[in-house]
Amino acid sequence: MHRCPIGPSQPVPTPEATVSGPVRRPRRRLNQPREQVLAAAMATIAAEGLDRLTMAGLGREVGMSSGHILYYFGTKDELLLQTLQWSEEQLGAERRAALSRRVPARERLDALVDLYLPEGHRDPRWTLWLEVWVRSQNADDETRERQLDLELAWHRDLVALLVEGVSKGEFRPVDAERFATRTRALLDGFGTHLVVGLPGTTREQVDRAVREFLDESLTVPQGLHGPGPSGRPQD
Repeated sequence: MHRCPIGPSQPVPTPEATVSGPVRRPRRRLNQPREQVLAAAMATIAAEGLDRLTMAGLGREVGMSSGHILYYFGTKDELLLQTLQWSEEQLGAERRAALSRRVPARERLDALVDLYLPEGHRDPRWTLWLEVWVRSQNADDETRERQLDLELAWHRDLVALLVEGVSKGEFRPVDAERFATRTRALLDGFGTHLVVGLPGTTREQVDRAVREFLDESLTVPQGLHGPGPSGRPQD
């Protein structure tokens, strides 16, 4: 799965040193260690698994103490959520680039699906996603809204692509909102099976099943172009 390359660790200023400079400096300097920690956290998850991610180990990776990391993030739950947000920002840029290509809508839909699904067992992004959602069962409304924003980014892009494909006659008429919800539910189910390593489930099998679903649902019947005689969408 896509992740940002990690460079050498750089010395990080102490909280006291950060606040002692000019007023404009803290915001600029806080960004660098935050990015450094988030990238290192994602790299650790990818290389060693989520269970090996500790505040102390992460601090050693970036030249900070566990206390400094808590200073920036407050709790491990917040660190994990911000790491997931950071990871989704990187993937979102890749998704937008794929969707902006001048190719048929179906080709771009296949690219979105490819980015959405985990590569396989213990995929780092999906592993983190599952952990964040499990930890959020008792989260406050603000935290849940931040998680929902991550889901809606995918949903909005999928809806827009479906609307475009239908309007150009490349997809059969569907209710884009409902179809996007169903499609994401399908991908989430298959994705969960893949990332936990459910026996008998492979990425190749999942790709084939998703393609069949999209073919059956979106392929325009021969002789039918545009929204169809009735103009009524199907899903």
